[in-house]
Amino acid sequence: IIFQPEIRRALAELVKQHVFTTARERTLVDQIIQAVNLLAERKIGALIAVEREIGTRVTQETGTKIDSLVTPELLASIFYPHTPLHDGGLIIKGDRIVAAGCLFPLSQREELSKSLGTRHRAAIGMTEETDAIVIVVSEETGTLSVAYKGRLSRGLDEERLRRVLSAVLLKNPKAKNRWMRAREQLDLTPEGVAKTDSIMAEEFEKNGE
Repeated sequence: IIFQPEIRRALAELVKQHVFTTARERTLVDQIIQAVNLLAERKIGALIAVEREIGTRVTQETGTKIDSLVTPELLASIFYPHTPLHDGGLIIKGDRIVAAGCLFPLSQREELSKSLGTRHRAAIGMTEETDAIVIVVSEETGTLSVAYKGRLSRGLDEERLRRVLSAVLLKNPKAKNRWMRAREQLDLTPEGVAKTDSIMAEEFEKNGE
């Protein structure tokens, strides 16, 4: 009884922080999707990594350091042809762009399709060495792809891209256990993406999203 007001304040602060974190991550997903849709429509190539638990400082140092909030306009403008930083990878940490024009490590796996270009191999390579999730926009076709845990899923539409990014990046307290299981077991083969779609759709419907 003595500490009841203090406990209420502490709980209120904890809830505010969690809501803020979830809202910020949700906004990040929206901003990335807006940017890559804009780039895909114009067939402008892009390579965007979102850092998670494993740091990417070594890769950041191969490019130009930036400290800016993520916005669709800035993301798109960085990859616009003939701009200084367009030819390389961009890294997001939290809700900020931390570097652009970076050289991502190329995957050396021999079983990868010979049709994969440098961007796609770099996306896979980045996810082989870190737990980042990497979005690729093809310069030739405007196709959207995602790499995660060393695997690549190509030809995603906006809804599938949103669900994959949400499964990895969002922290929804209402569905914490389901989100964690989906994230840990995320399979980016076509069959795996379809399975993830059904799990995420169920969660969105349950939570009224």
